[in-house]
Amino acid sequence: MTAQSPSSPFVAATLRFGLCAGMALAGILLLGCAGGVSAQDHGATARKAPAAEKSVAPAAAASKTSPTSKAVGEQVREALDSGIVAKKRVTLTVEAKKAGAVAAEHAPAAPITVAPGAIPNPAASRQYIRAKAAAMAGHGAGEVHWSYEGEGGPETWGQLKPEFNVCAIGKRQSPINIDEPATLRGPAEPIQFEYAASSASVVNNGHTIQVDLGGDNSITVRGTNFRLLQFHFHHPSEERVNHRSFAMVVHLVHRSSEGKLAVVAVLLEPGPANALINKVWTYMPLDSGDRVGMPPDMLDMRELLPKDQRYYQFMGSLTTPPCTEGVLWMVLKQPVAISREQLRLFGQLFPNNARPVQPVNGRAIRDAQ
Repeated sequence: MTAQSPSSPFVAATLRFGLCAGMALAGILLLGCAGGVSAQDHGATARKAPAAEKSVAPAAAASKTSPTSKAVGEQVREALDSGIVAKKRVTLTVEAKKAGAVAAEHAPAAPITVAPGAIPNPAASRQYIRAKAAAMAGHGAGEVHWSYEGEGGPETWGQLKPEFNVCAIGKRQSPINIDEPATLRGPAEPIQFEYAASSASVVNNGHTIQVDLGGDNSITVRGTNFRLLQFHFHHPSEERVNHRSFAMVVHLVHRSSEGKLAVVAVLLEPGPANALINKVWTYMPLDSGDRVGMPPDMLDMRELLPKDQRYYQFMGSLTTPPCTEGVLWMVLKQPVAISREQLRLFGQLFPNNARPVQPVNGRAIRDAQ
């Protein structure tokens, strides 16, 4: 942040103090300061102006009252020490707008009110100015990226982009809690897994660790063949069974030739080390956006599947934006083991990357017997 003249369009802040009419030697103490807030790129923060950028000769400073000759905090302290404003309320109003830009869309800044007899907290003022500058810098110039917490968390996904709208208004969203007493129990076709040793690459996409697969891996269910594209991890599990959460879950994402999606969810709970996960963790990239190739034919997805392959089946959505619906979900009933050391390693990178459960909204859930 560089200091600006009092006429700068960036930031003008005024402090006004008054005494009641009729008092002897009534007067008005006028304090003011001017500064500039500069925001660059997305989410840039303002910094205090170097004192060297505006100098005032000592004699001039002593003989004149200049709005820029003293810091606001110093002037307030002097006024309070003199007893002039000990019982008055001080109001600091901060207004900001971009040079040459139309600022009507920005509501006036809310005043920061200081209790009578109190000294304004300079740190709080700086925090307010930084927040205001960051908000203005992001308006029309950037966007909040979706995440699992904070201002881009799951509760806001539907408002971040128009194409994320389904995250908020969809009626068949995932994940869900599977309430066994309410499921449709009975015979169901088995999932035909056609997995083999494959080449793969591991990517840290900033939200999870994902493994993109080559080779010919697929499942057949409901008379349709779905090719395995990738699998990724959530910590803790997104799906719940009778309101129970599991340590982690692996989502195996498949797509048919018509573009339909089918996801097989493999629940993970603490136990012995998992051989397939150990291979993935060995090549796990640490930086977001980084990708690491694995040796040819190193991964055999059959190592990840439990012996009991019965499942819960329902129609849902992707569990990340854009939350597309029409996804066939199959949650395998029997969990697979993962060691606590393997859990700890993933948790250090992704402490929580699970979307909260969504309303079932009367959906039928098959419990394959």
